[in-house]
Amino acid sequence: MERDPGAHLEDLIAREHERPNSPAVATLVESIRDRHPGAVAGVLFYGSCLRRNTDEGVHDFYVLTDSYRAAYTSVRLRILNSILPPNVFYLEATKGEKTHRAKYAVISLADFARATASSSLHPYVWARFAQPSLLVWTRDEQTRRQIYAWLAQAVTTLVQRLSVFMPAHGTRQRYSLAALWHEALRRTYSAELRGEQPETLRRLYEFDARRNDTVARAALQRLADAGVLGSFEKRGEAVETHRPRHAIAWGRWRWHLIRPLAKGLAFLRLLKSATTFGDWLPYILWKVERHSGEPVEVTALQRRHPFLFGLPVLVRLLRRGVLR
Repeated sequence: MERDPGAHLEDLIAREHERPNSPAVATLVESIRDRHPGAVAGVLFYGSCLRRNTDEGVHDFYVLTDSYRAAYTSVRLRILNSILPPNVFYLEATKGEKTHRAKYAVISLADFARATASSSLHPYVWARFAQPSLLVWTRDEQTRRQIYAWLAQAVTTLVQRLSVFMPAHGTRQRYSLAALWHEALRRTYSAELRGEQPETLRRLYEFDARRNDTVARAALQRLADAGVLGSFEKRGEAVETHRPRHAIAWGRWRWHLIRPLAKGLAFLRLLKSATTFGDWLPYILWKVERHSGEPVEVTALQRRHPFLFGLPVLVRLLRRGVLR
């Protein structure tokens, strides 16, 4: 029987997720499931705490649910999550004398599948999960395999959508996988309100360059097998692909068209998070200073009433270019 061309990439993703959880992650996942009893299908751990293998700081999770009706008793939260997924929440969980912190996003299985597909309108989900993550809890093996398939699709989507920006000579593109990742990270982060410095983006790739190169190469092979690329070959440290010139041109125009939309949706998500996250203003100020090196001053009134008076802070960050 002929092998599924996407199976190799899914196998790589599955092996990547064989790492054990830390006690802090297990504690936080238990608390998340307690908040949404019976609704959680899987929990993905990603972000800086995973990369640095540390329990210090705020852990980042995506919580996949069967439906928003199952996840919430609040009609308001169901509607918000349906209109503009995901909803983002803050959580603290204590084990013994240690308090662990998490930021977690709730998204349905159906919305996660759509958001990792190559037809997805914006990169909010696939850009995150093309990078390393860890499936730290799932309810059964069937769900686990399905999530692995979506994670593999996230990598494929990133490679398909951003490789069009690699140098082209007619139908031929030749480039290093490092160059592909640097370009992809730069463009996807700039499509959100995230003030990452170039050095930070370089470290994101170098954190696990071998992994990133391996999954990108597998994604290119998958795209070639599916006919999206005319051909794909390894050329020493570089790769060479062929695709029609009109496909390269359309891919570039498509990205330029969706980038303003993606930034607008990111801004709306930020405003929405003000109603779900909790004490969000200090968290945002900490994140901005940590990622951009730019301190942000706010008034006592803005700290007491961030939803009413925090908007000028966001506007000021946008004007200064701290949030790009």
